[in-house]
Amino acid sequence: MELSCGEESSSLDSKVSPENGSESESRKLSSSRFKGVVPQPNGRWGAQIYEKHRRIWLGTFNEEEAAARAYDTAAQKFRGRDAVTNFKAVSEDEMEVAFLMAHSKDEIVDMLRKHTYHDELQQSRKNFVAGKKSPFLFALSGGRSPDDCREQLFEKTVTPSDVGKLNRLVIPKQQAEKHFPLQNGANSKGVLLNFEDTGGKVWRFRYSYWNSSQSYVLTKGWSRFVKEKDLRAGDIVCFQRSTGQEKQLFIDWKPRNNVGNPVPAMQMVRLFGVNIFEAPAGDSGSCGGGKRMREMEVLGLECSKKHRIINAL
Repeated sequence: MELSCGEESSSLDSKVSPENGSESESRKLSSSRFKGVVPQPNGRWGAQIYEKHRRIWLGTFNEEEAAARAYDTAAQKFRGRDAVTNFKAVSEDEMEVAFLMAHSKDEIVDMLRKHTYHDELQQSRKNFVAGKKSPFLFALSGGRSPDDCREQLFEKTVTPSDVGKLNRLVIPKQQAEKHFPLQNGANSKGVLLNFEDTGGKVWRFRYSYWNSSQSYVLTKGWSRFVKEKDLRAGDIVCFQRSTGQEKQLFIDWKPRNNVGNPVPAMQMVRLFGVNIFEAPAGDSGSCGGGKRMREMEVLGLECSKKHRIINAL
């Protein structure tokens, strides 16, 4: 059955909602009294905002007011101080305005979807109190005081499995028990640890102990860190902690040592059942003629072996 233009548009609109529910159910839902809030079939509330005719989903919330506040936050980021909001304008809070300016639109949307926005804002407020400087400059500098002293905890060279599809980083047992001890009863469920990177972005990882492998691991949130930092096997992840009262945790990384001088790839040709490797171009003590000579010597040796086998037969 063909759909008319109006029916097709309505069908597309109904599919946009991330919540499960039939099209007929979504049409029966009453609209919200707040701007940027849409009811969901399961009784929860969604928040959304439009930018250049493109809808951006801000997450799903249990309370209608929470969804409205999420919209207000996004509106301040996307449309500035003059944005029309549901509640008190964010622009009256100097610290929050500075926090919004210090993060990209994608970062703010990600915080709203994961319901971590208020936690990260609160952490930035604490850092501001410790920094004793203008909220605007403090947030733009990444939320850290230049006088903040840190102690190096440990470094971990990531393995292929650490940056693979397992979505976990194994923490050396000695370092884990020394720096991130788990309280009794927290081994199974784990705890959430907040780390701040050099750009001031807060990363939240689930930290737990796996009885199956008897190892301490960072799980939820780790794959996103690997993807954004483009971590490769052999890279080094560094863990630090502030020496102040907050004991803020920090995470950084650096590329593997041989990244500046990569080992030239050797080309291999298989001929008469023999793997022939070509020396890299520019190899000291060799030239094109020498390289070719070595290849011919290998080939000649193999041919002589074949002749001896034939004669023996």
